[in-house]
Amino acid sequence: MNTISISDIQRNLHKLEHFDIVEVVDKKRHKVKGYFLDKKYHDFVEELFEKKKNKTNKDVEAFRKLRKNVSKIDPSIDILKMEDEINNDLF
Repeated sequence: MNTISISDIQRNLHKLEHFDIVEVVDKKRHKVKGYFLDKKYHDFVEELFEKKKNKTNKDVEAFRKLRKNVSKIDPSIDILKMEDEINNDLF
């Protein structure tokens, strides 16, 4: 993957025409500011976002069902601790 600075983009916007994927960095602060993806990848990226969103929603629903059942089975299980662990895994 190629890297280009924000100032390079501002001065030479035409440089983006030669790349499919570019990492945009702020050289002064040494931070990645984002990524440039060519338009032809738009549908693919949208599909990935939808899959992730659906998976997350399914995981959350499964956890809610599990949480109800677990507390009935064993009251000594710490639901809040379990919820934090799952949230850390998801995000």
